[in-house]
Amino acid sequence: MKVHFIAIGGSVMHQLALALNRKGYLVTGSDDEIFEPARSNLAKAGILPEAEGWFPEKIAASIDAIILGMHAKADNPELLRARELGLKIYSFPEYIYQESQQKTRVVVGGSHGKTTTTSMIMHVLKQSGKAFDYLVGARLEGFDQSVNITDAPVVVCEGDEYPASTLEKRPKFHFLFPHIAILTGIAWDHINVFPTFDFYLEQFVIFINKIEAGGILIYNETDAVLRKLVEDNKRADIRYQPYGVPAHHIQDGVTTVSINDQPTTLQVFGDHNLMNLYAAWYACRELGVDATTFTKAIATFTGAAKRLELLAKNDRTIVYRDFAHAPSKVKATIDAVKQQFPDRQLIALLELHTYSSLNEQFMTEYKGAMDKADSAAVFYSGHALELKRMPPLPKEKVVEGFGKKGLVVLNQKEELVQWLQSQAYQNANLLLMSSGNYDGIDMLTFAKKVTN
Repeated sequence: MKVHFIAIGGSVMHQLALALNRKGYLVTGSDDEIFEPARSNLAKAGILPEAEGWFPEKIAASIDAIILGMHAKADNPELLRARELGLKIYSFPEYIYQESQQKTRVVVGGSHGKTTTTSMIMHVLKQSGKAFDYLVGARLEGFDQSVNITDAPVVVCEGDEYPASTLEKRPKFHFLFPHIAILTGIAWDHINVFPTFDFYLEQFVIFINKIEAGGILIYNETDAVLRKLVEDNKRADIRYQPYGVPAHHIQDGVTTVSINDQPTTLQVFGDHNLMNLYAAWYACRELGVDATTFTKAIATFTGAAKRLELLAKNDRTIVYRDFAHAPSKVKATIDAVKQQFPDRQLIALLELHTYSSLNEQFMTEYKGAMDKADSAAVFYSGHALELKRMPPLPKEKVVEGFGKKGLVVLNQKEELVQWLQSQAYQNANLLLMSSGNYDGIDMLTFAKKVTN
């Protein structure tokens, strides 16, 4: 098989290129910019393009498949050449499906918890000695890549609801056709992609209708919006498995959960993670994993990167980093830390970095999200607004939207440093929430400093 990647340098695209190269395919690719770690990873595999840029002369009739990344535009010269030659052009998820038609496909969708739930399933299957392929959106301990394509009988995929490519605007998870589907919850975000809530909901209805006949939908019944969506769109040819928060208790900052009367202590915590775990259990059960095997394996799961990731700790202070940025994710993460450590102060910092979170009209969606934090701040940089070509975001609109008494709003890097240094970290936990980088502040060094 000859496969060419247009925009091979993407974080997930280059991982698929590496996986296909390992499978023995002839892999080539192009990109106009390739950053680390993609550059080193591709170079080590011997498939780093010789020069950056687009080279339509690379596109020949002998290529079996073109895989088109999100970074490529519709007028990309290589894409135009591929269309001229009538080559098969796939978005990333379309190609994953092509490689997985003979496999049992597990797809995890939903507005939040996708990466963690997918990671939990992967971890348990690996600990159980089962062969499987996978696609996940984060670095996971025990796995040296985020995409793997082999001849395994099962593939586990994180199902993204965002557009597949510049040509294919439909959501990625519409192309994966699961036998085992999970929906973790629905919370409207990314208003630049989904301008109305109804349009966003429609994408999940379509996903449910893509489940293979005889398959199963595992869904979070505690989410009222999702529960109604499922009830209003019932299919007679698939099974349904609702889930909520499993039986558990917390003692001295440690959570113990029971699955089919099999108790085990966890290294992760929070109601949202317990629900992710329950969804993972039902998926693994479908794949032949029993409760004893599941609980033994899940006890060693430490979490996906940037999902309540432990940065530093001592006996009096813990610093966590989390990818949370959407309102529902922010609330769930804050609630989890406060529930796990009720006797400690919670210092919470949220960076607004995405298009939606920097939109003045979206601020009211954050109402109450940070209420349980004892000390709370919201930071956003003017640089991020400029890059996204967005108008200034008035501080008072942020305060008004969150509705949190005593909320501090910062939009200068120096202000943020001062606020962090002014907090009392004795008998307190610091929660850093962002999909950005706090305008370049080295939070890992700061975390180590406050826990020394």
